[in-house]
Amino acid sequence: MAVTLEQAQRVGYTCLKALLRFAFMVANNLVAIPSYVLYLIMLQPLRILDSKSFWYIEGVLFKWLLAMVASWGWWAGYTVVEWGDDVKAVSEDEAMVLVNHQATGDVCTLMMCLQDKGTVVRQMMWLMDHIFKYTNFGIVSLIHGDFFIRQGRAHRDQQLVLLKDHLEKYYRSRNRKWIVLFPEGGFLRKRRETSQAFAKKNNLPFLKHVTLPRLGATQVILKTLVAPQENGTPSGGDAVRKGSKTKGLQWVIDTTIAYSKGEPIDIQTWILGYRQPTVTHVHYRIFPVKDVPAEPEALTNWLYQRFIEKEDLLTHFYETGAFPPPQGQTKAISREMTLSNLWLVAIQSLAFLSGGMWYCFFQYLYHCLF
Repeated sequence: MAVTLEQAQRVGYTCLKALLRFAFMVANNLVAIPSYVLYLIMLQPLRILDSKSFWYIEGVLFKWLLAMVASWGWWAGYTVVEWGDDVKAVSEDEAMVLVNHQATGDVCTLMMCLQDKGTVVRQMMWLMDHIFKYTNFGIVSLIHGDFFIRQGRAHRDQQLVLLKDHLEKYYRSRNRKWIVLFPEGGFLRKRRETSQAFAKKNNLPFLKHVTLPRLGATQVILKTLVAPQENGTPSGGDAVRKGSKTKGLQWVIDTTIAYSKGEPIDIQTWILGYRQPTVTHVHYRIFPVKDVPAEPEALTNWLYQRFIEKEDLLTHFYETGAFPPPQGQTKAISREMTLSNLWLVAIQSLAFLSGGMWYCFFQYLYHCLF
């Protein structure tokens, strides 16, 4: 089949745009990430004198970095529409966010749609696969205090012990509010077949759009972060420190990401922008943590039920193009998530100005020393 001139021009334009976007992303990373690290190195005396103020500043810088990632998708036309409960209402409370996992773009989508949720982004902790530690953003996540978890049965028990220690050491000492995890333990396409075989063997529902979640990390988070009065049992860790003003973990936010036509966005697409503008849909459902069972078998059943509901939500979405209305209502209400282009440009400009400032500083230092 012959390629028309118009088609060739369109392909050429797409390739050129992708190349320019990639160059911008590389430049953005080369100035923003070192600047983040250098600012925090310079602020180490403040960390000793006033730890709370130090982590406040770190959180602001962290939010700006995530906004830069969000801007790559936003300017490519990858927008978000939100459904279900309004999570802004609990943005100042402690919450655990459970998310289905389809592709690397899930994290970018969350970085975008949580930007307008008050202080959430700067006070959140991420649980992610250990491989992300070795990406360009790994140093940022390490400093921020995110937890990198190794998958696989051989590492499972050790990783859960390390997670508990990590939460006790960093979660409240750095004033974290939300903790985000992907309980499926991997991408849908990689785990679906194994999950379906497990479901068949154990007389569980057959799922196509999600996989059965794993209990371990969810159970550790609840045991460590839920205050005793919420579930009637000692929660352990710094959640029960004498004189602590924290109410502990108060909410579980069940978050379901749905992509147009069931085609997930990966990180390469997010960066290069070669896919046509598309809308990603995010559905929230908020549960009080007091309604979440603590006993392992009951918690497993509760968690399975959340992902069975996700399956129903996604089936309805892919059939109708919308999520179903809440129980007792006739129509589901969606909310278009927006970002300020002016604010994104200001943050990007600050990153490049910071890069220039640090370059001049080290040039000056070099000349002084040599």
